[in-house]
Amino acid sequence: MIANWAHLAPTILASFFASMVEFVEALTVILAVGTVRGWRGALMGAGAALAVLLALVAALGPALGAIPLGWIQLIVGALLLLFGLRWLRKASLRAAGIIPLHDEAAAFAKETERLRGHGAAGAGFDKIGFAAAFQITMLEGVEVVFIVIAIGAGGRGLLVPACLGAAAALAVVIVLGVVVHGPLARIPENTLKFVVGVLLSAFGAFWFGEGLGLAWPGDDWAVPALIAGFALIALITTRLSRPARIAA
Repeated sequence: MIANWAHLAPTILASFFASMVEFVEALTVILAVGTVRGWRGALMGAGAALAVLLALVAALGPALGAIPLGWIQLIVGALLLLFGLRWLRKASLRAAGIIPLHDEAAAFAKETERLRGHGAAGAGFDKIGFAAAFQITMLEGVEVVFIVIAIGAGGRGLLVPACLGAAAALAVVIVLGVVVHGPLARIPENTLKFVVGVLLSAFGAFWFGEGLGLAWPGDDWAVPALIAGFALIALITTRLSRPARIAA
């Protein structure tokens, strides 16, 4: 049971944090659409996109059972490792001050200004508001679907915990959006992306190794060790990048 939790807990956390980052970015645009164009089109567009995404998970998740686990771990592990390293690289560069931090308040203002350029919404069905909310929800949601399926594909019985992590993130973001009723600029997004990059990189390395037939020391306990290793290396490289930027 302890060994299972050593695998299940990082699975849920990785899915939760990764999904939360994507949902926060989608919420910023949806709030802008609702504020400028009206909430009917914004909510209908977001709801329609969520329905499509749920259908994708329902269709693709069970289909993974027909593929040999070794091949899934090898391919998904490689993709997840590359995906996680990309997030980790950007988060480290932002933390080092080499590239600017992502500003949700600025993104909200920019999207609001863009939507106002289309004029006022009519009394009927708002195609522009619906399309904008649908597009951003699908764009960010496809990444969530990929992450959830990739994390859940690493082992038998992991798809449900991965889905639970994503569902919890969606619920948290919806509640925060209703309560705050504005862009979630106070959430330390770069810190979340740093954590997500570490978790996805660790899972990717673990499953890629298992796909190659590597016997990890400690079995499932290798996952927390990989997480700690990736986090330590990322923190060190971030620290080393700061003096180089100042000297330049």
